[in-house]
Amino acid sequence: MADTVPTQLALGDAAARQLANATKTTPVLSTISPRWLTHLLQWLPVEAGIYRLNQVKNPASVHVACAKRDESELPQTFVDYDAAPREYFLNAVSTVLDVHTRVSDLYSSPHDQIKEQLRLTIETIKEKQESELINNADYGLLASVHPDQIVYPLTGAPTPDDLDELLTKVWKEPAFFLTHPLAIAAFGRECTRRGVPPPTVSLFGSQFLTWRGIPLIPSDKVPVADGKTKIILLRVGDKRQGVVGLYQPGLAGEQSPGLSVRFMGISRSAIASYLVSLYCSLAVQTPDALAVLEDVEIGKFHDYPDTYK
Repeated sequence: MADTVPTQLALGDAAARQLANATKTTPVLSTISPRWLTHLLQWLPVEAGIYRLNQVKNPASVHVACAKRDESELPQTFVDYDAAPREYFLNAVSTVLDVHTRVSDLYSSPHDQIKEQLRLTIETIKEKQESELINNADYGLLASVHPDQIVYPLTGAPTPDDLDELLTKVWKEPAFFLTHPLAIAAFGRECTRRGVPPPTVSLFGSQFLTWRGIPLIPSDKVPVADGKTKIILLRVGDKRQGVVGLYQPGLAGEQSPGLSVRFMGISRSAIASYLVSLYCSLAVQTPDALAVLEDVEIGKFHDYPDTYK
């Protein structure tokens, strides 16, 4: 006996959807992160893309004395300057965005195609900027650490004692720790094991673990290799002789500090091109403004006795 096809009694979903408007989101990009580092740095404008870091030569040779209550001679001194100071040059993170005019003309409702293409491109460029601020071989944080400012963990995993050791290296107004989220989790486990859960602080509407009142800022740009990473401690700001970010003001097509978008024209293939560039660098004004805890193990876990019956 042949199967009977059920009689449709009402309009089905598939047909009904032809009359319905779907709510369309703007495109999302999974690689976008909060980029806390760029928010926490002080950014200084530079002229002609050059930042010259002048320093006092042989600061220990500057002599002063507490005057005695007699007529003894006062010390004579002067402050010498480094005759060959380091100069930092801004680096560009750039790309050329291509958008077919047919696409932007026909498919820009409800969301403007050019605007969204530029937005996601700029987000990607800013992600690369944060990575360069940490990892650039010339000016990045990890390449700028003085050898005397490098410490190693006592047991491999990041412990409160290790972060205390970092604080002895950057003890003049430390601003924040910077590390991979996996290292923050590992530090939390070590604190739990010792019964000293770290307090939290609210910054930019988000909660951060702290140690000795200093927040631990996460960034997935801090490298992880072979189950190990690094924890960086910074002092920031020009007045504190700390770490500062550098940017070029007054760029053609400036969209935000150091970021420019310029229209390059339309090709004979009807493709519109936009040059997107972000100029930046980073300077560590004094060696004791930066320290790093190397070889931090992130995969150590602990067994706890079962306290429940």
